[in-house]
Amino acid sequence: MSNTHYSEDHEWISVEGDVATIGITNHAQEQLGDVVFVELPEVGSTITKGEDAGVIESVKAASELVAPVSGEVVETNGDLEAEPGKANEDPEDSAWFIKVRLSDASELESLMDGDAYTSFIA
Repeated sequence: MSNTHYSEDHEWISVEGDVATIGITNHAQEQLGDVVFVELPEVGSTITKGEDAGVIESVKAASELVAPVSGEVVETNGDLEAEPGKANEDPEDSAWFIKVRLSDASELESLMDGDAYTSFIA
């Protein structure tokens, strides 16, 4: 079973232990176009499921990184803030946005697996 889940807001989340890595899906970056600015939360801050956890701006639109889970931000991908275009190059791997220590692992149950997400965007 994959440990990667997807939200209806087009974020992916991969869980290892009690830490979740969160980014935007390939579908999201395709819809946004060329990403030109990324703003991420401070390490140590708390994010809440369903609320804004960052800002993503592209040549087409501004969007929010919507938290798919709640928890404490333990790491951010500073490379994205320095070079936001990386979000278009490898969105579902090296261009992750934040790492969060989960405060409620049961929130993962409301997210989709890969097959469900593929059907959702079809």
